[in-house]
Amino acid sequence: MIVTNQVSGKKILGIAAFYHDSAAAIFIDGVIAAAAQEERFTREKHTADFPVQAIRFCLEHTGTSIDELDAVVFYDKPLLKFERLLETYYAFAPRGLRQFLVSIPVWLREKMFIKKMIRDGLSEIENYDKKKLRLLFPEHHMSHAASAFFPSPFREAAILTIDGVGEWATASIAHGKENSIKKMMELRFPHSVGLLYSAFTYFLGFRVNSGEYKLMGLAPYGDPESGETHSFIQKIKSEIVDIRNDGSIRLNQDYFNYATGLTMIHQSRWETLFGIPKQKPESDYNQHHCNLAYAIQKVTEEIVEKMGAEAKRLTGAKYLCLAGGVALNCVANGKLLRSGLFDDIWIQPAAGDAGGAIGGALLAHHIYFDQERKPVNSQDAMNGAYLGPYYSEKEILQTLNKYKATYIHFDNFQELCDKTAGLIDEGKVIGWFRGKMEFGPRALGNRSILGDARNSEMQKKLNLKIKYRESFRPFAPAVLAEDSTEYFDLNSPSPYMLLVADVKQERRHAVPEDYHQKELSGKLYHLRSDIPAVTHVDFSARVQTVHKETNPDFWALLQTFKLKTGFGILINTSFNVRGEPIVCSPDDAYRCFMNTEMDCLVLENYMLLKSAQK
Repeated sequence: MIVTNQVSGKKILGIAAFYHDSAAAIFIDGVIAAAAQEERFTREKHTADFPVQAIRFCLEHTGTSIDELDAVVFYDKPLLKFERLLETYYAFAPRGLRQFLVSIPVWLREKMFIKKMIRDGLSEIENYDKKKLRLLFPEHHMSHAASAFFPSPFREAAILTIDGVGEWATASIAHGKENSIKKMMELRFPHSVGLLYSAFTYFLGFRVNSGEYKLMGLAPYGDPESGETHSFIQKIKSEIVDIRNDGSIRLNQDYFNYATGLTMIHQSRWETLFGIPKQKPESDYNQHHCNLAYAIQKVTEEIVEKMGAEAKRLTGAKYLCLAGGVALNCVANGKLLRSGLFDDIWIQPAAGDAGGAIGGALLAHHIYFDQERKPVNSQDAMNGAYLGPYYSEKEILQTLNKYKATYIHFDNFQELCDKTAGLIDEGKVIGWFRGKMEFGPRALGNRSILGDARNSEMQKKLNLKIKYRESFRPFAPAVLAEDSTEYFDLNSPSPYMLLVADVKQERRHAVPEDYHQKELSGKLYHLRSDIPAVTHVDFSARVQTVHKETNPDFWALLQTFKLKTGFGILINTSFNVRGEPIVCSPDDAYRCFMNTEMDCLVLENYMLLKSAQK
């Protein structure tokens, strides 16, 4: 891992930890220098552990010691969370006694002594003067708001944050101007869009806090024209959630158990309401499940759009910034963009809790230290989210020699692109490992698995033989930014794969009249367009626009593929298998390559062909 020379300026370390998606980020004079999630180093997906290795990377990368830090910022206020816990149990008493007895000892031992835990965690990295350490604790949703607004290209914008729950807030509307953020409105626990969506995630057999992507991917298999789907939507809106005109909601707690229990929902009441049993994990999905997934996705989109309209009304801003876990719902994001409420929207690529490390540090810089914002020279201040470790040729060679791997070295990068593009054209699957690791949940061309979007068998091959995941899950296209409108109805850049757009009408293939009535498999394997591997069953795609300014290497590969085939577009999915984090190191990449049916691995300028390995 390459370490840069020491840099000057005000130094602030941001930390997110102890719930899920622990991470660290370091800013030098308001500029993000490095950021990484702890899971990439420990290989434990969504880890909540204190991010010792992520912090160590940030400090080493910038040549900074803990004693040189002007502040260490934790992304929320644990004491306010404790207050919410106590008040919730009091409000619901005597319900929840069992969870209270389980939770309180943990909170007393861990969360109440958060300062000690942070200090002890930093001590694992190096010795430092604890008396000099300045610890700051902003509110959770203010951290989200800062992560959305301050790195954005906008000098003024409405800010919308939506997640499960922070301390008390579950959603907020704020107004950002230059180096200030003013909170205008918030929605409070137990009423939460994030928890509503997670409850359906749970009921449909997926894991809360990680399966929401799967629910979003399952939803398009629902039949929008069926009476059952309309009935599901009506039942959700009449029995489970009351949606107000301003986007605020009230959840009927008779159906939920998360406030005081050990599960998300009262299962029997849901089964009675919807007339279907809770889905068992790993079971096959029928049309009833698809229709219910469609229903909650549509309800969520309606809520998010109403919240966006209220943000517009309160702030009068032309632009909108989004963060919080629900901001990873790229279907809702795309609908909000197309609504025309705002001239443009910008979404924090690490919109979930990991991004709180960035937001907390930025709050300290701009508000606590009252520092001005710097002009943005590119699309935004996130550097394309390429903020993690970069590995040298020496480190890659050490890995290759360790495994006695057979490889080809390319002195000329264009020759490497030519060879890789040719393999993709032949239907091969490529592990592509170059440059700095991405920050956030998406692989954006530096830790990616690539394939041919034109290949009708590629979605099935990648799901079943490479990713080892559910066959219904779609894959995203990475497209040359300048060519994106040739393929998709999208007039805004989408560098972080956080907007869904429709495939152009002229690229689509006709579908049977009974298409929407077909079961999941009948829709899945129908040839829908000339880029079938990235065209979802509803003709949508989660688009990544690739820009030469932020990732010249990945752009060059796409350009080479275009010159060879006429298509400046590839499948881009994260370099990992199901249940594992995205790869970080060459060692991670090699082991993932060898343990799947991937055909080729590119490690910087080294290429490994599976057929050549012993």
